[in-house]
Amino acid sequence: MTRLLWWLRRDLRLNDNAALYYALMRAQHVLPVFVLDPTLLNADRLRGARMAWLFESLRAIDASLRAYGSRLIVREGSPDQVLLSLCAESGAAGVIFNRDYSPYAAQRDAAVKRAFGQRSLIAQDCADLLIHEPNAVPSKSGSPYDVYSPFRRAWEALPKPDPYTITDAMRAKLGLPAELANLHSLPIPIAEQPAPQPIGAPTEAEAQRRLAQFIAAPIYRYHERRDLMAEDGTSALSPYLRFGMISARTCYHAAQQARAAAADESARKGVDVWVSEIVWREFYYQVLARYPHSVRHNFRPAYDAVQWEDDPAHLAAWREGRTGYPVVDAAIHQLLHTGWMHNRTRMIVASFLCKDLLCDWRHGERFFMQHLLDGDVANNVGGWQWTAGTGTDAAPYFRIFNPVAQSEKFDPEGNYIRRWLPALAKLPTKFIHAPFTMSAADQRHLGVQLGRDYPLPIVDHGAQREKALRMYGAAKQAKDKA
Repeated sequence: MTRLLWWLRRDLRLNDNAALYYALMRAQHVLPVFVLDPTLLNADRLRGARMAWLFESLRAIDASLRAYGSRLIVREGSPDQVLLSLCAESGAAGVIFNRDYSPYAAQRDAAVKRAFGQRSLIAQDCADLLIHEPNAVPSKSGSPYDVYSPFRRAWEALPKPDPYTITDAMRAKLGLPAELANLHSLPIPIAEQPAPQPIGAPTEAEAQRRLAQFIAAPIYRYHERRDLMAEDGTSALSPYLRFGMISARTCYHAAQQARAAAADESARKGVDVWVSEIVWREFYYQVLARYPHSVRHNFRPAYDAVQWEDDPAHLAAWREGRTGYPVVDAAIHQLLHTGWMHNRTRMIVASFLCKDLLCDWRHGERFFMQHLLDGDVANNVGGWQWTAGTGTDAAPYFRIFNPVAQSEKFDPEGNYIRRWLPALAKLPTKFIHAPFTMSAADQRHLGVQLGRDYPLPIVDHGAQREKALRMYGAAKQAKDKA
């Protein structure tokens, strides 16, 4: 009887899963396996909240598998060697897995294919992480897109794949045969720190519940509410997409069903704007797959000449949420406490680091990867380079967010700030966005002393804005002269 390994990586779900579907179609028995890869386990930028969330999600899918008489087989080591060994132990004819596109993932998967090919074993990879793979959205010239808008138009014009239907009858093949009942499996590790819970449980069921809740109504006002920091106007599905507890296909088709049921053009716009976020995700994966060097280097080499200041004291204040600009500090505190950050504030804190503190975007990109549950190399690097003005489809370098103006616009009552900065909770709205505008008398009256209860600004935004313009302008001038 044919047996195959199903190698789980970023697809921790039993529904709409390409690799699982094809494994169940091809084999009489399918063995789910997760490899604890030391290269990833020991990577500093992958530790912390996201690792804890991963381990909890592994426990959740193991529980789901047990309902079908199966369990998650956990091994540790180099994936090619671990999977070969498991094939030998179980009598499996090979392995099926879903593709990933980071530079390390591409190297790892190529090594597995080589090792299995040398032994005439099956090593099949499947398209699953994206709705359209990076090479499936070609421009008229045949070269990859460097700008989002034309990419989106081409992406939207392509027919969309349907979700994979996996029935309970098919999942019955996940049951372990009696002779493999004692197949060795390591315990799922306990993380050094607990997984943050405010975002929700790391399970497929929670991902499906969140999508259903969002599609039922909030999606219709997404375009109006997504930037309001204190409101629950987003789906917060990004961590679930990151670990594949739900697929992009499922999200897209649910959105299209919601669009068909929309009451008016405004509601349809809400759906379209949310779908555009899915397209952004796919755009950044295209960039990653085509230009892997952009993970560590400016996509636009001209900005290699930018003379970042990288002041260690400023970096520390930014990382610890004590810059003296409440919206920046509140966002950092949200990240440190929950492993998640509102999308609008991600842009604000990134702009502040690069264009107020004049620090290299790579410091921020690393910090986000260490703390975000949805930390994803393609989207994280893409977002940081967009804000820094050094990437594809980059915001012009002279677009510099004013943190006070952004706060006033997108948190008008200051409720987001009050939630994450309790020291400022009692401040009236006129001071909440810029406490440094309070006089000494105001501070005494309100019982808040700047420098003691909340820091004074570490920089002056107006002055730093001018410095940033000169810094970027000098790099651009150097390029023009070259």
